[in-house]
Amino acid sequence: MTEFTLKTLIELLRECAGEDEGVELDGEILDVPFDELGYDSLALFNTVARIERDYRVSLPDEVVTEARTPRELLAEIAAGLAAVS
Repeated sequence: MTEFTLKTLIELLRECAGEDEGVELDGEILDVPFDELGYDSLALFNTVARIERDYRVSLPDEVVTEARTPRELLAEIAAGLAAVS
């Protein structure tokens, strides 16, 4: 099974939102809402689409609106990856 980590998620969020790689997300961010981290629904939509394409995983359409924190999105990704294993 492919491991998808918080580090991987942050890298993809940055790429899909067009951020500089130098921007640091310090501290514990697993339970910080995406909007407080500076990511809107468009950034999440682009990130989810990229994850689906790159990892060949199918995520529910609602994941963009229902996953409000990195922890929630990582759980959805883990479930999707487990389903394809």
